[in-house]
Amino acid sequence: MADVLLVPVKGTLHAVPAAEATVEVAPSLDLTRPIATVTFAGSVAEPLGAVDVAETLRFGAGLLASEQLGVAEWCLETTLAYVKERYQFARPVGSFQAIKHRLADLWLDVVRARAAARGATDGAAMSAAVAQAWNAGVAVHVAEEAVQLHGGIGMTWEHPLHLFLKRAKSAEIALGTPGEHREALAALADLPGPA
Repeated sequence: MADVLLVPVKGTLHAVPAAEATVEVAPSLDLTRPIATVTFAGSVAEPLGAVDVAETLRFGAGLLASEQLGVAEWCLETTLAYVKERYQFARPVGSFQAIKHRLADLWLDVVRARAAARGATDGAAMSAAVAQAWNAGVAVHVAEEAVQLHGGIGMTWEHPLHLFLKRAKSAEIALGTPGEHREALAALADLPGPA
């Protein structure tokens, strides 16, 4: 656990000793990324300077897009390897046209996600919105397809695919849903809202 917590309050970042906070662990879909509710009551806080919380969250959303890309890439690569070695009807599963088409579509999604994640490194609000609007859904979709294309083994605790699916699902809402990022993108592009 951290010794010091950084807490934004009314546009100023404060350092608060962790011992002065109450931390209540909350249930999380992704057990590799625990979450908690942190409360302060009469805590001593040292002001550190001004902070733009919205800008910080946008920057974090841009970084999260790269993690989502990594989840999608791992799931796709693992699935490609699996369908090459798994045989059904005396043929590799990956040789069936339906599987090839699904994998080709996933590959295109991942390539687009790579471009979006790369674009989000510029720190611009529009780039982060584009990356999150696309990459969040791609990570979930590729992970779900990976579970299906792995067949029975993809549904078991023994295979790590479920961890990647849970990571994709939790990251999808961590810093705003894809829909919220699409709305932000529309506002940034000055597009009219729904009638």
